[in-house]
Amino acid sequence: MGELQDRIQRRLDTLVDTGAETGLQVAVYEDGALIVDAVAGTAAPGRPLTSGTPIFSFSTAKNVAAMLAHLLVARGFLGYDSPVTDLWPEFGAHGKATATLRHVLTHTVGLPAMPREITPRELPDWSRVCESLAAAEPCWPPGTATGYHSFTFGYLVGELARRATGRSMSELLREWITTPLGIEGQLYFGAPEEAPADFARLEQQASHWPAATADAILAPWESRPSADFGNTGTILRADIPSVGTATAHGLAAMYNAVLQGTLVDAARLTELSALAFEGTDQVFGNPARMALGFPIGRIGAPAEENSAAFGWPGGGGSYAYADPARGVAFALTKTRLVPNFDTALSVTAILADHLSGTR
Repeated sequence: MGELQDRIQRRLDTLVDTGAETGLQVAVYEDGALIVDAVAGTAAPGRPLTSGTPIFSFSTAKNVAAMLAHLLVARGFLGYDSPVTDLWPEFGAHGKATATLRHVLTHTVGLPAMPREITPRELPDWSRVCESLAAAEPCWPPGTATGYHSFTFGYLVGELARRATGRSMSELLREWITTPLGIEGQLYFGAPEEAPADFARLEQQASHWPAATADAILAPWESRPSADFGNTGTILRADIPSVGTATAHGLAAMYNAVLQGTLVDAARLTELSALAFEGTDQVFGNPARMALGFPIGRIGAPAEENSAAFGWPGGGGSYAYADPARGVAFALTKTRLVPNFDTALSVTAILADHLSGTR
């Protein structure tokens, strides 16, 4: 590792030293090589953060859930245009019989928010959540509009996975991704009983969170990512595959394996990263360009970059993406939850400067 590692490490150190952040991890692969593995700050008071310390990172875990969906297709368990009801007949209620895996991946199923009867207490109860989703009335006919499916996404993918393979998303993550890639202990949906004791502890920036702009943006029970939620043992140990716990290195290593052809072949990479749906997000109101399972474009990228990158940020400021055009896999995880992506933008700007000088 060289100059880029040093530049990003200095940036992380400055953010922690000035009190803007408390704990940060950044990992970057370029053309298959790990070129940045930087860390700064603490995992909890009196406990240093390391590059191997998992951090609950909210929707950045959707990168992992979406990748498992593609592995289900690659291994012949599902097709992108397979009706959800082929495996999950009950899901066809209230006009949802036309829904397909493609609609799930593009957030066009029409179930952006959890049914009102589901609260954080019910999230670990997989059967109850899936029964509620099957019985729910969609906000729009499947495939006709897109809107961010914050918590529902992981259960939709996960129930299809469970019915197709007989395994949970946590089991598939371990069998298909973390064990083969040698990154055990770095990516979790439901963590083992003893694991959360080694996780970082989240903290909430106290002020400047914007008011909710739509009903149940994240879930019926909250309008912003909550440190208390991400520090709760029952949540950390539950299979909730729209959110999860990860190291930056684990996320970047997964995306590097995608780019290098270890997890999917070149044809599958081209298909999963191509534009699959474009429209106005019905939850947030922003223009949305969706690949199969991921938003297209690097956050903060200038329009002229015409970014081929794809990947999810997470509430509170974490971010992971892959850029096939540049051979780059990037991830940033953090312990302080903030209502913006300023830290991720400042680090990706350093990376973009590096790439402009090497490409």
